[in-house]
Amino acid sequence: MRLLKVATCNLNQWAMDFNFNLKNTKESIARAKAAGAVIRLGPELEITGYGCEDHFLELDTVTHAWECLKDILLGDWTDGILCSFGMPVLKGSERYNCQVLCLNRKIIMIRPKMWLANDGNYRELRWFTAWKQEEKLVDFQLPVEISDALSQKSVPFGYGYIQFLDTAIAAEVCEELFTPMPLHAELALNGVEVFMNASGSHHQLRKLDLRLRAFIGATQNRGGVYMYSNHQGCDGGRLYYDGCSCIVVNGEVVAQGSQFSLKDIEVVLAQVDLDAVASLRGSISSFQEQASSKLIIPSVSAPYKLCQPFNLKVPLSSPIKIGYHSPEEEIAFGPGCWLWDYLRRSGASGFLLPLSGGADSSSVAAIVGCMCQLVVKEIENGDEQVKADAIRIGQYRDGQFPTDSKEFAKRIFYTVFMGSENSSEITKSRAKVLADEIGSWHLDVSIDSVVSAFLSLFQTLTGKRPRYKVDGGSNIENLGLQNIQARIRMVLAFMLASLLPWVHNKSGFYLVLGSSNVDEGLRGYLTKYDCSSADINPIGSISKQDLRAFLRWAATHLGYLSLADVEAAPPTAELEPIRSDYSQLDEVDMGMTYEELSVYGRLRKIFRCGPVSMFKNLCYKWGTRLTPSEVAEKVKHFFKYYSINRHKMTVLTPSYHAESYSPEDNRFDLRQFLYNARWPYQFRKIDELVEKFNGDQENLAVASDNSGGGMGVVAARAGDPDA
Repeated sequence: MRLLKVATCNLNQWAMDFNFNLKNTKESIARAKAAGAVIRLGPELEITGYGCEDHFLELDTVTHAWECLKDILLGDWTDGILCSFGMPVLKGSERYNCQVLCLNRKIIMIRPKMWLANDGNYRELRWFTAWKQEEKLVDFQLPVEISDALSQKSVPFGYGYIQFLDTAIAAEVCEELFTPMPLHAELALNGVEVFMNASGSHHQLRKLDLRLRAFIGATQNRGGVYMYSNHQGCDGGRLYYDGCSCIVVNGEVVAQGSQFSLKDIEVVLAQVDLDAVASLRGSISSFQEQASSKLIIPSVSAPYKLCQPFNLKVPLSSPIKIGYHSPEEEIAFGPGCWLWDYLRRSGASGFLLPLSGGADSSSVAAIVGCMCQLVVKEIENGDEQVKADAIRIGQYRDGQFPTDSKEFAKRIFYTVFMGSENSSEITKSRAKVLADEIGSWHLDVSIDSVVSAFLSLFQTLTGKRPRYKVDGGSNIENLGLQNIQARIRMVLAFMLASLLPWVHNKSGFYLVLGSSNVDEGLRGYLTKYDCSSADINPIGSISKQDLRAFLRWAATHLGYLSLADVEAAPPTAELEPIRSDYSQLDEVDMGMTYEELSVYGRLRKIFRCGPVSMFKNLCYKWGTRLTPSEVAEKVKHFFKYYSINRHKMTVLTPSYHAESYSPEDNRFDLRQFLYNARWPYQFRKIDELVEKFNGDQENLAVASDNSGGGMGVVAARAGDPDA
């Protein structure tokens, strides 16, 4: 048996914080060595942090990365352990995203990334060049200060693997695993047994299974040990990297790290038998045949043994059951951990949330409550870093620290119900009950006097006073009156966030939390610069349907029982007067349901549908209950309001990215914001398709009548209850 102990990591790095990142990297190596591992894998670009973005274009960033690597190599960190470090490297005039493989205080090989992530949230081609000289290793001259310090002038650079005396090891970086022709296939044919994948993969609802299936598939039919390392946490932007580092042997997961955690460092270990890899490969005839005619990949010789001989005292890692979270748990833990990182790194003293008692703001409140529960739990588990951050943020004195999530919430979380004459007592009550369950410092504020002051000023200027539609006003007056309330709430929220800590003799400031969901953003069903405008928004990329499921889950699993009543209530903005014969409802205002909005969003973004192709798709999807004419009207209605309101996406509050059809303009959804909202060409094409379909139906009905058979029902409109 060739026994090999390997370690991979979840690291909570912070973009451009070299001291913090270096500390985490060193600690992860120390833990791996203490456990007896001879290979340690860190995440992609771990030394700089993955989310540096245009900082990668600065020479300082590359220089500081080399300085940190030199610091590691001058110590005993890499003695007896192969370490892979992610960092940017300049070669000539090109900048590469690299894995630097080091052992015994020397750099053995630099592996540049060959296939870059350049879609969705990723823009690697903006900062890096892809290495295109396949099957080639070149000599790379190390920077002078590095070569002098290490007494090493050059190192192999390019695509290849490391051949040790007893095994072969190669890197496959993040996106390279998911390409149509992944590199691990040809590397396996060249005898590589251990694959190290350093990654920077963000959380998205229901995404983890796709990632794990890729790891399993990489070794299931060709054998091998697949190590995966990932960032975990918010490293400075909208993304939450969700860890889940793991080790897979011959298609079976033998070790898996957490997906959501407040820990800065998590090391995942496994003891594997490389003879099991050789045995599987030797039993597959097609593998043997393809290996005999393989494309030769260059290698670097390393005259070291990594494996240990047979030892009964060293147990092998067995296959485990893969751990998955439900979407409701993902909504609780992902944004909860993201909020904690943002809070502890921003210098803020807490959060302030305008809490209306509706589903969206209540979801945000529950996520903050979940964050408080996670903090207390992690302190109970002995995490000194979480404890130190909580003491600082909560401004505890005399050796005290959080032991109760409600007490901690009282210190770091303000909720404010900003009621008006249009607010109902039931939403006011729901907000208060939920605040009490979470433990937030809750305020009840009436904005009527401020609204009245604005309207009086307007009347003085113009001689007119607007009226609501239910009182005889026009649509313009009605919308204007709603927007006044919404924008006053935004101004009030920021004023309270900056001054309430001062009132309570606390230092610092509070961050204002937004609570608009992804569907409202897509439709533009929000007031520009209203209380949806905040510092950060943990649910800005989560659908209404998922939020409602989360509320039902949180009522039980987080202990906030009032959320069941919140979820059951119909969504309403409460910006218009309540009358016995009229109640404002979101879905009526929008002219579409939240369920329909989710469908539109996925077709528009994920399936890249314009108006015509969306119409065709929905004719199939909804054809049993709607006529083509009805589908056409729905599609036109959506695109009209999507394009009218697209400008609002340019100023959306920075949101936790969780949904693949997020309309967020600045990073993810790169479309223009000035449209011809009539879509004359596209809508005409839809009308032509509807007319053609109606004509076909009429011809079919005539043919059916002439046949004298029992096919007359075909003439009925598609989707008619009587059809």
